[in-house]
Amino acid sequence: MARPIGIDLFAGAGGMSLGFEQAGFDIAAAVEIDPIHCATHERNFPNCKTICASVIGLTGDDVRVRAGLSKKDIDVVFGGAPCQGFSMIGKRALDDQRNQLVFHYVRLVRELQPKYCVFENVKGLTQGKHIGFLHELIASLEECGYRVLQPYSVLNAADYGVPQDRRRLFLIAARQGQALPQYPKPSSKRTTVWDAIGDLPDADGFSELRGVDFVRAQWKTWSGYALQLRGLKKDPDNYGYARSYDPDMLTSSLRTEHTNLSRQRFEATEGGKTEPISRFRKLAPNGLCNTLRAGTDSARGAFTSPRPIHPFLPRVITVREAARLHSYPDWFRFHSTKWHGFRQIGNSVPPLLGRAVAGEILKALGLQPKRPQDVVQIEDGGFLTFDMGDAARHYEVPHDTIAQRLRKIPVNAQYELAQGRLCE
Repeated sequence: MARPIGIDLFAGAGGMSLGFEQAGFDIAAAVEIDPIHCATHERNFPNCKTICASVIGLTGDDVRVRAGLSKKDIDVVFGGAPCQGFSMIGKRALDDQRNQLVFHYVRLVRELQPKYCVFENVKGLTQGKHIGFLHELIASLEECGYRVLQPYSVLNAADYGVPQDRRRLFLIAARQGQALPQYPKPSSKRTTVWDAIGDLPDADGFSELRGVDFVRAQWKTWSGYALQLRGLKKDPDNYGYARSYDPDMLTSSLRTEHTNLSRQRFEATEGGKTEPISRFRKLAPNGLCNTLRAGTDSARGAFTSPRPIHPFLPRVITVREAARLHSYPDWFRFHSTKWHGFRQIGNSVPPLLGRAVAGEILKALGLQPKRPQDVVQIEDGGFLTFDMGDAARHYEVPHDTIAQRLRKIPVNAQYELAQGRLCE
């Protein structure tokens, strides 16, 4: 029996793609405008058609042709379109240029006519003046022939096995004639920061990690959560494809160099508290990670949001440690630079949260998940070290597909951006 088919819009590096795959879906296509993110997605999902394009110029037929879907019935379309979330007076929010990506999300759902669609976004859409935007989105989906599961729900990733306090809005809709799913029920079990990263070797102990983001190492893993992410213990609820991977490779672990003074301040900060100078939060080993954020994009100065401080080491966490705190398995790799790597994680849905939502859609389809026997062979092919020019050439798109910063940002604004206080 074939697995149900999913399409990821605004895919980024692939957090939702992975979650839906792990629930039992085959991801036929992933649409993403950023060539760097596309390269990371293609590396991790070589059997998926990664489409490097804006949804604005893409049609449902384009997606079908490029993914080789012909007239197949698509089971689910999912994605989180960036939006401003508010309307100008006297104007529909979806007609506002600032919200055009959400408009095109709805258009692609109408053209692709999947059995189900999932819209994911910031929890702020459920508050204040933003609610009007959300109601317009629901009405637009209903006009396309979809019943929206109401009330909509804000889900916390921590309730689904992710060691991070991360709350996101999910909106689920079913095509007329399809059974409405439910939102996933929270689990009483919590995963802690130390469950997630306690086994990982200290990146500062490897001189190689000053120049590259990977090194061969041997270490002991003890928590069930980490054993599963490392691939040393079977996850009974994971119906994704196994990947070729060496569990003795420590990856996505490029070091961050700190001054002695910074290290002293990090050491002096209590777990669960914020270091007052850097404004970095120090992780409490038995608690949850605070929400990992992406920072700003190239057009706004390429600043990274504050990175948490390791619970016991006087440094910020590595990309791999952030990935563990986001529920990514160790075979999943990110761009080799810390900036792109942290952005790819901070912008993504934690796979375990995506899996929980996807599992409810699978139940509504009346299907039992099928565990594949195939092992996906991963060839890096330079994908993780592409700069924007390399990636743009690979996907045959303009090198300025993602706008670069054209003006200087005032010093005070740079500081605010660096602290993650603007544009988040």
